Amino acid sequence: MLAKPTKTTKSAPRDFFMNLLVFGVLYASAVSFLTLVFGYLNTLFPDKLEGGYVNYAGEIITPSSVLIIIFPVFILTSWLLGKDLAQNPEKREWRFRKWLVYFTLFITAVTIIVDLIALVSNFYKGELTSQFIFKVLAVLLVALGVFWYYFLDLRKSPVLKPKLWTWIASALVLAALVGGFFIVGTPAQQRAKRFDERRVSDLQSIQSQLLSYWIQKE
Repeated sequence: MLAKPTKTTKSAPRDFFMNLLVFGVLYASAVSFLTLVFGYLNTLFPDKLEGGYVNYAGEIITPSSVLIIIFPVFILTSWLLGKDLAQNPEKREWRFRKWLVYFTLFITAVTIIVDLIALVSNFYKGELTSQFIFKVLAVLLVALGVFWYYFLDLRKSPVLKPKLWTWIASALVLAALVGGFFIVGTPAQQRAKRFDERRVSDLQSIQSQLLSYWIQKE
């Protein structure tokens, strides 16, 4: 009897762009999430050295908008890629995918090291404010989470449970997005604030013109 030919799976353009998309939206989601958290921390723990009124709404609105679109794309593409890898385990050994995984591990490791260096440096400078400490912890937790996930994935560890990690990440992102309504306010409240800022700007313009007219005409 003739032996059945073994099935070989070749990398296709679909695999290349799917892996590239997954890791691309992963980086975008992580950066947007941290930017959003930083915006919250800037609002809750304002730096007294800045002085005056600072509106951090822009730091919250932009990353929130990115996360609302990018993170579901990350979840969907990760699910599709995971399903494909489960059906074709040999694709895990694809060189381009391993390059992306190792690059992600490298970036997260460097981020953790730089984050800890910044913590120690600011400790010596006496600038360990609540805002800075929470920012360091946020970066550290996100970087450690990504590093640990792909480290387990690389080792094919049975401890790795993608569904559990997905639920945890989704809960954190959802909590961050919902928190914006309590810290920044609803879209209607934001529009009202913009009207207030416009009125203040108009009053300052009128004051400047009156002062200029008084100087010229006495």
